[in-house]
Amino acid sequence: MSDAALLNLVLFLPVVGAALLALVRRNAEAVRVTTTAIMTVQFVLAAVLYLHFDGTTPGLQAGTSIPWIPQWGVSYAVGLDGVNILLVLLTAFLGPLVVLGAWTAIEKNVALFHVNVLLLQFAMMGAFLAQDLFLFYLFWEAMLIPMFLIIGIWGGARRSYATVKFVLYTAFGSILMLAAVIYLVWSLQQAGAAPSFAFADLVQARLPLEVQTTLLAAFALSFAIKVPMVPLHTWLPDAHVEAPTPGSVILAGVLLKMGTYGFMKLGFPLFPDATRVFTPVLMTLSVVSIVYGACLALVQQDIKKIIAYSSISHLGYVMLGLLSLDLAGIQGAVVQMVSHGLVAAGLFLLVGMIYERGHTRELSAYGGLARQLPVFGVFFIIFTLASVGLPTTSGFTGEFLVLLGAFTAAWPQHLDGNNLPLVLSMTAVTGVVLGALYMLRFALTFVFGPVKAPHGELAALTLREKTVLGILTVSVFALGLFPDGPLRKTELAARTFQQIVSTSRLPADAR
Repeated sequence: MSDAALLNLVLFLPVVGAALLALVRRNAEAVRVTTTAIMTVQFVLAAVLYLHFDGTTPGLQAGTSIPWIPQWGVSYAVGLDGVNILLVLLTAFLGPLVVLGAWTAIEKNVALFHVNVLLLQFAMMGAFLAQDLFLFYLFWEAMLIPMFLIIGIWGGARRSYATVKFVLYTAFGSILMLAAVIYLVWSLQQAGAAPSFAFADLVQARLPLEVQTTLLAAFALSFAIKVPMVPLHTWLPDAHVEAPTPGSVILAGVLLKMGTYGFMKLGFPLFPDATRVFTPVLMTLSVVSIVYGACLALVQQDIKKIIAYSSISHLGYVMLGLLSLDLAGIQGAVVQMVSHGLVAAGLFLLVGMIYERGHTRELSAYGGLARQLPVFGVFFIIFTLASVGLPTTSGFTGEFLVLLGAFTAAWPQHLDGNNLPLVLSMTAVTGVVLGALYMLRFALTFVFGPVKAPHGELAALTLREKTVLGILTVSVFALGLFPDGPLRKTELAARTFQQIVSTSRLPADAR
């Protein structure tokens, strides 16, 4: 089988799995086993594609392009490149772990829940693989439906409020993106270009600065909601708190990366001149997100909210790395996306496991878990330290490269009299200190101290739970200790991104 055929199989396998669940829908155990098997096969195939991917070859690999609506220039175009390869692998990797880690968390409408998980997996994978703007938008919108149902049907007591807020925010962003897509295509037709939605064609467009500015503003608002960046972040804590454990893991592990991926794949490369105009504002918002998200996490009493606000802070580093336009910073941003997906998934799974036993998420209800659940305590400390950015973990690799890139890019500007990038980079370092403060405070209350647990003694972790957490732990250390392999896969794409965004496409008299 060719790599292109294999890639299409990876994409559509969850749809096949959703159809298969109709045959076993009355048997909850069979539904879980079937879903896990489908997700595992998808990961194995994605791993094969990752191994086949050559990071030294420019352009798409394992690509498929089939005309879909020729008169509009729309194609079914999918493929792998250095921007999406790690995110595709991450999405496939977390799939079976989500189902296994929350095996007993869902008790009602089990078949319907797993159908939604599979369809969400399909939509997320499609958004990462799409190489056509029309196709990307369809997958972007399709993600909303299963996530809405997962929170709305299987969520907590305030699930209706959380789902409405989630939909309003994301729908607003989607409308802005749709308007921008229409305006972009119209602008290109006015300039005499043939109609095309292919990324490779759109990235060559030469648009006036005012058009770039308008389009980037619309795309940036849409992507910033998804990241989320302050002040567009308020939907995230409610969605996390009310979502069931698998929903929280998917949301933090993969869905939030759609915003940062959108900036890297579309927003900045399509409108490079406008990007440089907006860089001071976007960098400032990124650093505000780092510090403000950490401060909010510091004062939370709901353990899910602590992790939710920490996500805002960690993804601020991703934006800072991309905006630095330094090779180390850009690669650090990609590693930070993957690292956050792994670490946040582990923390949310741990929260779900303790919630199944204690039936509360209030931090004050727990204490001394290291003595009651020693294995749980070990895993929790590992993921806490990874979140803090302890050397040898993936969190350190991502944050170190981002900050290195930010300072490397800021210093020459400081010598030229522009102090803002250096001030922002120095402020971003405080996020590391605040991150250690809120996560270690969390661990001190949660794992150590006087023994305290709701409803008496808590049941020990099962073999299934230990296996899932063990796999995630190995992956966190693997990325932290051996980042060279993934970085080689992304280096050429990072250099290309750097070159595209740094080069003006305006006519000489308009620069």
